This record gives sequence, structure tokens and C-alpha cells, in this order.
Amino acid sequence: MFDLAISGNNILTPDGLKKAVVLVKNGAIADIVPNLDVEINSHAINIHDQVLMPGIIDPHVHINEPGRTAWEGFATATRSAAAGGITTLVDMPLNSSPVTTTAAAFDEKIKAANGQLQIDCGFWGGIIPGNESEIKKLADKGVLGFKAFLTHSGIDEFPNVTEADLRKAMPLIAKHDLPLLVHCELEAGSSKWAEGSGDTNEGSYQYYLSSRPKKWEDDAIALMIKLCEEFQCRVHIVHLSSAGSIEQLRQAKEKGLPITVETAQHYLYFNAEEIPDAQTAFKCAPPIRENDNNEQLWNALKEGIIDFVATDHSPAPPEMKETASGNLMKAWGGIASLQLALPVLWTAARKRNIPLTSMAKWLCEKPAHLPGLQKSKGRIAKGYDADFVIWNPHSPFRVTGPQLYHKHKMTPYLNEELYGVTEQTFLQGTCIFDHGIFTKLNKGKIITR
Repeated sequence: MFDLAISGNNILTPDGLKKAVVLVKNGAIADIVPNLDVEINSHAINIHDQVLMPGIIDPHVHINEPGRTAWEGFATATRSAAAGGITTLVDMPLNSSPVTTTAAAFDEKIKAANGQLQIDCGFWGGIIPGNESEIKKLADKGVLGFKAFLTHSGIDEFPNVTEADLRKAMPLIAKHDLPLLVHCELEAGSSKWAEGSGDTNEGSYQYYLSSRPKKWEDDAIALMIKLCEEFQCRVHIVHLSSAGSIEQLRQAKEKGLPITVETAQHYLYFNAEEIPDAQTAFKCAPPIRENDNNEQLWNALKEGIIDFVATDHSPAPPEMKETASGNLMKAWGGIASLQLALPVLWTAARKRNIPLTSMAKWLCEKPAHLPGLQKSKGRIAKGYDADFVIWNPHSPFRVTGPQLYHKHKMTPYLNEELYGVTEQTFLQGTCIFDHGIFTKLNKGKIITR
């Protein structure tokens, strides 16, 4: 007896797309069979030619609660995620108040999340100068890993670390076999690029782009490769934007170093040449670079040098985005995109004749490894959580503000025509989003290690 059976012509399994029936019992995948010839307790769904894919996993999301819920919050962020087919996310430690750099702050984060989660949610701890005594405490509390910045994070309570700080922290993190996620930019050169410098070009996208050169990323990644090899600490490079680092990352992986890499949808969808001046919705750090650079990111993703794609969803109120002034140097750097993770990537991929199977690899299977969830999430396979997204890859839609469930609707994807409509989202066998309606609320769990 099974609780649910989903049959269709396009079931995205680890072996590829196939016609099959997925059987669910007690929130997990009980079996995958060619035909429906068994009895079920509840109901059977035939999705015909739509795609059944594992629920998407996004390990790079800024939810900002507690303390900065005017920016976002657990309720709005996880609704947005569910509406986009995301069933698991991991929250970043820096935009909440307090920042998640102590065990006490982690307790506050858990308290704020309770009862507000539409999907499953885990948490990264933070590494800042002087908090190495908190690493074991945070690990014991159940954080899934740690995040550090090599440049100013934008949040004064979350200062960047130096090589000396990392030399103290990385051996401790390695003891717990947890990953260290790193924002890789090492500032160098003149202070003329300081934000809000008063230059008349501060609304120019090219000016902003030149203020954060690829060398910043490349130097920082070289440092992390060196430290990764020295301490054998798992290192994860977040939101890679510089193609200049692809070769050194290739060599690091060929040496067998425990290093992984993500890029973000906006680096694969937009190009610097097309970004208008004074459009602060496009501002992020590192910046969106030129077409030639971004095509190299695509190639690295296809080759497996870049492991997966994550949104780096980081919204802020319109006044912080300097929508009135258009000042790219002063505006908060962050792109709101959580709900659009799948259609943005698929729209860009289909133009390059990239198959549907890559969506499951880059958005589901590979991201599950970073937070240690690869044995329960990210695959349609027996014994895995019955987390699914049913979507139509051929259906186009135009992005509008009222469609979006995250708190602030400002996003560079407004008015873009995208392909890939989420029809239904299932969390542990329960339909939580059905054709625009949230059918079950607050079914998400807190994930700890």
C-alpha cells in the first residue's frame, strides 16, 4: 500500500528521463516502477508530458531573519522558494541581526524560523575575526558548514577575515568535516573605487564593473586553493563570476583537493554589455561580467569544474537599492531571484541546446552534496525524500511583480520572458504548492547536521 503514485512520460531519474511511476510512502520514495499495477491508499497523479524532477536545493540564500525582516524573512522567502520548485535551502549567516557567528545567535535563528517554513531549511554558521572559539559550539548545534568573506560583507557585524584568521579557523572546521564557503574577493589598489566616492560616473555600470576586477576574485581563489591544500579543509567557492579562475580551479580538482564551486543564475543569464546604467537591480558582488567571460563560465559548468548553480538570493528594501538615485556604488549589492532559479537557468540553457537532465544535476543532485544531504535529497531514487517539482519546460511566461512571493519585488528579471513554469511542488510526498495556490502551510523542517 502506497500513499501516492506519480506517473508520467518525463520522470527525471539519475539514469535520465524515462517513462515511469514514482511510488511514495511515509514521505519517502518507496519505489520507481514501469507501470502502475499496485494499490495505493491515497491518490494517483498522471503528469503526462510534464517533467517530474527532484525538489530543487538552493544552498545560498539570504533570508535576513531575525533582525532584518524588512529585507526578507522566513515566511516570504520560503513561500517564494516553494513557488519556484525549491524544497530545501540553506540560509546564510550574515544579514540577520544578530549575525550567526555564535551558538547563542544560532539559537535565536532557530527560534525565529520555527513555525514559518514552507520548505526544509538548514543554516550556515559564520567565520569572522576572533570567533574561532565558537566553531565547535556551532558545529555541535548542527550548522551545516561555515561562511567567510575575504572582502567587506556589507554588514559591519560580519567583518572579513584575513589569511591569519583562516589559518586559525580552517583546522577546526576540518575536524568536523564541514565545508568552508568563501566569498572570494581580495581588494587591491587605489581607494578611488570606494563606494559613494562622489564620482559623477557612479550610475555607470561599466564604472561599477571596473571597480571589482577579476583579479580580486582570482587572487582570493588562489589563496583558498593554497589553504585548502595545506589544511585539507573542504572549501567551497561561492558565486564564481571570473572566468580567470577556471584554470586554477581545474588544476586544484585534478590534484584531488576537496574544493567545490558554484556560480549564480545571473552570471549565466545577463551580460555586462547589455546592462543599462543606473539600473541598481543588477548590482551584485562580484559583478555580472562580459559575454565572453560568461560563456567561459557556461563551458566550465558543462565540464564540471563549476559544480552547480545557486541563486545568492539577497533582497533589500528599494531605498537601500538606491532606486531613486541610480547610484550603483552606493546601492546594496544583491539580486532577488529565489523563485526564478529554475526558469532563468533553463531559459538560458535551452538556447544552448543543453538537455533537461542538466537541470537536475545543477539544481538538485550536485547542490545536495555541499550541506551533506546527498543521501536523502536531490535524486528521484528509492529511499530518498519525496521532494518533487512538476514543471512544464515548454511553457513561457513574463515575469511580473505580483507573481513573486519574496518581500521586495525588485529584480533584474522583471519583464523578462522565461521558459519553465512550476505547476506543483511536493515536500515529503505532500503537495505544498499547486498551480499558484499554497495548499499546505508550514510543513518545512529545520535541518541540522
